[in-house]
Amino acid sequence: MLDIRKRTGWIFFSAMMAQILLVSAQVQTKSGARVLHAVSFEIFSRIEFGTASMVSGTRNAWGNYVGLRGVKGENEALKRRVAELEVQLQQEHALASRSAGLQALLDLKAQATLPTLSAEVIAGNADPVIRTLTINRGAADGIVADMAVIAPGGVVGRIIAPVAQHAARVQLLIDRNAAAGALFERTRAGGMIVGVVGNPPLRMELVSNLADVKPGDAVIASGVDGIFPKGYLIGRVEHADRGTGLYHTISVRPGVDFSSLEEVLVVMTPPRSAVRDEDVK
Repeated sequence: MLDIRKRTGWIFFSAMMAQILLVSAQVQTKSGARVLHAVSFEIFSRIEFGTASMVSGTRNAWGNYVGLRGVKGENEALKRRVAELEVQLQQEHALASRSAGLQALLDLKAQATLPTLSAEVIAGNADPVIRTLTINRGAADGIVADMAVIAPGGVVGRIIAPVAQHAARVQLLIDRNAAAGALFERTRAGGMIVGVVGNPPLRMELVSNLADVKPGDAVIASGVDGIFPKGYLIGRVEHADRGTGLYHTISVRPGVDFSSLEEVLVVMTPPRSAVRDEDVK
């Protein structure tokens, strides 16, 4: 009985819908179009609009994605190019700096009256007290211990034993165990340069309190030690004070920048004995 009622209801609903469709098919709008056609067109146009919007959105999203991938690729290529140019610029700058240093060394070699041999610095010593460096010249090149080493800025130091066949160590003048005979270029007053742990790293000793010493005075090698050639620059006076005893307290700024040495000249004149006081007299 219940099943017959449900079936009757569906038949009635179907009949009503059919009737509405028939009426819609017959009734016309003010513009002359049938209502069923207008409603159907409106429904399908909405569906088509939604579908078109979905397709357009998908197409735009895909286009933007592809475009962004292209922009990302271009950015990466530009970054690589910028990095390559920076490396190239650094290489050219380093080459220019090295060329300038080599030119200064060649000028010094041309001006030197003593035989010299150019050498490249291949290692240094990180110890702040024992200051040495290693060069790529050795016994095979005629180098022996106590030969002087110079640079465009002035005196660097001396060769120390042992000397290898193709390498040698240089004791820098700023080493605390280093010393050299020196004098003031302006007054010719003499003394002794020693390395110290401090800033500046050189001190001139044994200079009488009666001597005329001024900041900025050039300090040159006197040659009395038998190692360093006379007249080569050691540095300039930075501070000069009268000491409590017989001698001045004098600090000297080196002429050589020891932190940036790359090439040096070894003076190929064998060392001689130091000049004694009685020999000077």
